[in-house]
Order: sequence, then structure tokens, then C-alpha cells
Amino acid sequence: MTPLLPRKILVTSALPYANGAIHLGHLVEYIQTDIWVRFQKMRGHVCHYVCADDTHGTPIMLRAEKEGITPERLIARVHGEHLRDFAGFHVAFDNYHSTNAEENRIHAEAIYEKLKSVGLIETRTIEQFYDPVKAMFLPDRFIKGECPKCGAKDQYGDACEVCGSVYAPTDLKNPYSAVSGAQPELRDSEHFFFKLSDPRCETFLREWTRGGTLQQEAANKMQEWLGEQGDNKLSNWDISRDAPYFGFKIPGTTDKFFYVWLDAPVGYMGSFQNLADRLGLDFGDYWQQGAGTELYHFIGKDILSFHALFWPAMLKFSGHRTPTGIFAHGFLTVDGAKMSKSRGTFITAESYLATGLNPEWLPYYFAAKLNGSMEDIDLN
Repeated sequence: MTPLLPRKILVTSALPYANGAIHLGHLVEYIQTDIWVRFQKMRGHVCHYVCADDTHGTPIMLRAEKEGITPERLIARVHGEHLRDFAGFHVAFDNYHSTNAEENRIHAEAIYEKLKSVGLIETRTIEQFYDPVKAMFLPDRFIKGECPKCGAKDQYGDACEVCGSVYAPTDLKNPYSAVSGAQPELRDSEHFFFKLSDPRCETFLREWTRGGTLQQEAANKMQEWLGEQGDNKLSNWDISRDAPYFGFKIPGTTDKFFYVWLDAPVGYMGSFQNLADRLGLDFGDYWQQGAGTELYHFIGKDILSFHALFWPAMLKFSGHRTPTGIFAHGFLTVDGAKMSKSRGTFITAESYLATGLNPEWLPYYFAAKLNGSMEDIDLN
């Protein structure tokens, strides 16, 4: 019997945001991925596990400003804290990088330029809220007001946490800036969009989402986003943000930056590029179609649409390979409820380790609970 040749596998976990600590809910994913990677390596396969801190966006910029330091200093400190916490639970990355890195900027710009060259980038003027005190346009999560459906106060600009309604920030009643408290003004701004509604993207995604890359329940969920055949529900995706913003500037502009969700998944490529340069690996072997390699993403179900719609379309039409598989998991609940700081059930990795509990108990518990579905798992 001819022995099987070793597989060449690249594996990623979603990138933790550099605006907070690693908690037990985060660890579900990294422990799940680490177990899978260790298994592949024990089978004799070539398996690289890469990840990075997700470092861009308005929240990072504002937190650094509040602490009186630069965003670069903030993300460097958090990077060390994240590495410490992962090491405490024996999560063994082959490379842990940062999205605020030259490798990531180069790949993000190259993908953007390619999408632009094939007619999948458009610009148009939109109306959005502007904070006259902070002199900045406000992301949805930095606008608060009364829910237009149920009237609940202090709700965010994209969804109501009381009745669950989803709406535009401009629908809020009595809106105010969560940054300064000022009443925001509506102003026009030119933005850049990835034309996900383009028939080429729709045709590709209808086939790709049903091609076995996703779990069945994930594939079914994506059909809700796509809509019925002939009734394309995909919307063009705003990939730009106005200055001031901590991120990569869009080529050819002076005051426009890539929205964090564009360069965050490209961070998988940036982290692997960093590893490839150090080890002498061929980057193209893992990011070009037909190279005989495999690419897997482990993610939480809350970011499924980004990874199963936007990301594969970005890869496909910029000339890159698409993922071999995407494994989405559910949330971690504590005693059947969402983790809560007020109830004392929001447990960070650092606080767990500080108790002296054996860090291997948690991976064992998670492994006993996890399966191939997107069901939530409970810590009780």
C-alpha cells in the first residue's frame, strides 16, 4: 500500500481585536483550532497555524487618545498581553503577527487595486453623522439615541439591544455622540464600495457557499443573505472610513482609510507572509488556486457573513485561492446566560490563570463540549 503524502495546510483563527483582553469566550476558538492543528501535525502533515492582532479602527484610536499614548504604543502593549494569555493556555501559533504591519499593508493595497481594475470598486457620496466637537465622522457604534421601534434609550446606531431591531443610525431618535455627547450633524462624504451586488459576485457566491466549504447550517444561513435565485439581496460593502482614523490610507487618496474589516482578513495573508519570509516558504503555494495546498479558517458564527461572503469574493476576484473550509463555532455562555461583568461571569484568561487553576482543564472541558455545529456551548 502506497503511503499517503503529507498534506500542506494553512490554518487561521479569527484575529482578536487589540482593544481588550482575551476572555474565556475568545479561548473557545483558539483552543479548538490548536487541538485541530496539533492533530494534523501528529498525523505527519505540514501544518502552519497563523494569527494576528486586529489593530485598526476608531475604537483603538479613541482608547489610545484617552490613555494619552499613540495607537502604536497601545497595540504593542496589548500584543504582549495577548501572547502572554495564549501561552498560558498552551495555544501554539506558528506565527502571531499584527495587522498594522508592512506585509498586511502591501497585500491589502494589492487586493484593492486588483478589485478596482476589474470594475468591482465604486465611489459614491453618502450622508452620515459627524461629531462637530471631535471633528470626526462617527461609526455606527459611536452614535446613541432612542430606538425608532420601541423607544428604548441609549441604544447604539445599528441595533437595539432591547427589542432586537436593526436600523440605520439616521433612524435613531434624539441621537448623540457617544464620544463627546454632542448632537451629531448630517454631512456628505465620498466613500469607496466593494460591489458585492455585482452579478459576477452573486453567481460565484451562490455556487461557492453550496460547494461543501461551509457547514450545512452555515450554508443555509448564507442563502438568507443571498436571497432567492433572481432576487439578489447582496449589498455593496462600504470599505472606507474618513480621517481621523487609525489604519491604512487608501491608495490615491489623502483622507480616506481602509475600513478595518477590509484589512483584518487580509491579516491572515500578512501573518503568513511574515512566517514565509522567516522560514523560506513559498507564499504563493498557499494563496494561489491549484497549488495543492489547503486553507482553513476557524471563526465564531457572529462573523460568518464576512468570511463566507465578502472574504471569498475579495479573494476570488483579486486572483487568489478561496478557503478549503470554514469552521464556525457558537458562543460561550456561562450558566446558560451571556457572559456578564455585572454578574461576575465575564472571566478573562488572565484572571483564570491567576487563580492557580490548571490551564489544561479548560481545553479538556471545551473539547468535551465542542462539535461540528454552530451551537453555543455552556460553562457551568
